[in-house]
This record gives sequence, structure tokens and C-alpha cells, in this order.
Amino acid sequence: MTDLADLQEFLAVVRAGGFRDAARATGKSASGLSEAVRRLEARLDVRLLNRTTRSVAPTEAGRRLMERLGPALLEVEAALDVVNRFRDRPAGTLKLNVPVAVARLVLPKIVPGFLAAFPDIRLEVICEDSFVDVLAEGCDAGIRYDERLEQDMVAVPIGPRMQKMAVAAAPAYLDRVGRPEHPRDLLAHRCILGRFRGGALTTPWEFERAGETVKVEVSGPLIASTGGGIDLAVDAAVEGAGVIGLFEEWLRPPLDDGRLEPVLEDWWQSFSGPFLYYPGRKHLPAPLRAFVDFARGMRW
Repeated sequence: MTDLADLQEFLAVVRAGGFRDAARATGKSASGLSEAVRRLEARLDVRLLNRTTRSVAPTEAGRRLMERLGPALLEVEAALDVVNRFRDRPAGTLKLNVPVAVARLVLPKIVPGFLAAFPDIRLEVICEDSFVDVLAEGCDAGIRYDERLEQDMVAVPIGPRMQKMAVAAAPAYLDRVGRPEHPRDLLAHRCILGRFRGGALTTPWEFERAGETVKVEVSGPLIASTGGGIDLAVDAAVEGAGVIGLFEEWLRPPLDDGRLEPVLEDWWQSFSGPFLYYPGRKHLPAPLRAFVDFARGMRW
């Protein structure tokens, strides 16, 4: 019989795309993961990974094993999770894949109370703005905005049910350049943009008022990643670099203290809040079930 731990570590390496990234994700050493894969290849007498100095990729045999192994290991974990029913408190690891905005604006209101209520649960949060296959990424559930879900996915509302995209700029910038009166006036302004991991820019900006929708292809001197670069974008806007468009909650502190001034506020577009989604299973893992029930019971 092949060691189950070696199978799990092989899967972690494939998902991470390398031994170092897998080591960071699992908390194990890169050399230990490499040795686990070598043992597995020796037992199966087939090469599972193509290794170069820059990358690690599964061979055809490795890819086929990975495709079957992911669901199989989930079933093993589900079987072991049955013992949670005999505990006073659920235990285990819950792995969530969420956008940066959710990690910043939604989870801080949920996570502290959840961890206090369930001290035996270990929560791991992966920030990923692109839409991913949560199972393929080794996650238990994901949180996204208005995404098309697969038929076997369950979607549960989480966080505020309505949010807004706000547009703002520093008062000194607006005093110098002028205050837009219509969304199309932004074409004459320096706007601060974001770039998603896949390469797309956060433009056009979309506005809505009294049933009229306007899309504007804005441009400007600064482009920041939608992940770690957002704080830089906000700071640049506060310092007068240009107009920024972002979640209202994200801009609320500088709006409230006057460092930023609302722009075209009556045009700000509302959108539905995020959803927690996970595979439709008869028996949810105890940590996920606890999180779903806890999130459902919150008031926003």
C-alpha cells in the first residue's frame, strides 16, 4: 500500500506548481516533499513529475493520478470527519479561497467570533481574485461575487447583501482639476486603475442613475494590482494622484475623515454582496458546516 501522506504531498506539489511553494503552503520542508514524491514514484515505478530548475509539472501519468486522487482524498477526509460527530466541539482545518476585497471587508467581521466559538478549528484563507476550481485548489469552499456556479455547487449569502462601488479623489486634486458633473467628464481626469492577476484592467468604470447606465473607459498614471497594490492606490489617491474607484467600504475611512471627497456620488452603482460556495455534498465536513451555520446567523 502506498503511504497516504506521500499521496497528499504529491498532490500539494502539483497544486502549488513546485516544491518551495508547496512547502510554504503545507508547512513542510521542500526536501521532505521531494523525498515523498521520489518514494511514490519508486513504489509506482513511473515518473510523476517533470522537474527543471525553474518549474515542476506533472507527466501524463502524474496528471491522471492527480485527477483521480483529489476527489478520492476528499472522500477519505470526509470519512475521517465522521468522528467529529462524537466530539463536543468540531475540529479540523477549513480552507477558504476568497477575493482580496472579501478578506479585507467581510471576513474581519466573521473570523474573530468564529474562531472564538470553535477553538479546535484551524482556518486557512487564500486570497485569489480570479475564479478558481475550489476542489482543484484543495480548498473546502470559496467566496465570490455574482459568479456562475457549477450545478453541483451550493451558494450561501455571506456578508452585506448590497454594496457600492465608490469614486473619490483628494479635495486638493479636485480643486486643481475640477469636479466631474457627469461620468464622461472622467475622460479628462487622471484615474487610478487596478489590474487583475489574469492581466485585465479595472476599466471601464460603470455608473448608474435613474435607470441610465454609463460605462467610461478611464485611464491614468497609476496601475496597481488588485491584490497587494490596493492600499498603494488608496494612499496615492489621498495624496492627490488622481481619481480612484473602489468598494465604498474600502474608501469609507478616508471619506469620513475628509482625506477623500466623493465624486459623482449619485451615480455610484450598487451590486449584490458575496456568496460562500461549496460542493453540494450530503455530509459537509464539520469545520465547513460550523462556518456556514455561523455566517448564516450573523447580522449585517
